[in-house]
Amino acid sequence: QVQLVESGGGLVQAGGSLRLSCAASGLAFSSYAMGWFRQALGKEREFVAAVSWSGGTTDYADSTKGRFTMSRDNAKNTAYLQMNSLKPEDTAIYYCAAGQSALLVRRGVNNYWGQGTPVTVSS
Repeated sequence: QVQLVESGGGLVQAGGSLRLSCAASGLAFSSYAMGWFRQALGKEREFVAAVSWSGGTTDYADSTKGRFTMSRDNAKNTAYLQMNSLKPEDTAIYYCAAGQSALLVRRGVNNYWGQGTPVTVSS
């Protein structure tokens, strides 16, 4: 059974930083692309970032480019999202996803999903 467990969310002031982690089990982690999505209250879930299976390719939403960095450690079966210069509009539940490629992860095609971790950015 595939499990993706997010951690690292919390409350932070605007301009601050947080690092989210996604620990994966039940899948060949190094063969899967990984991604992060978020869903704010009353809004649809949106793509945040993705990384290829090797970590060599990353993709970001325009709203997070330059502020967020996604990475992975295949030896630890864990993906990360470093979030800097946080803004109140970054407030959301952040979800980890795993899929066949970074492009398919971004498109939400056949993704595995975690349960989410909340991030609140105060102004």
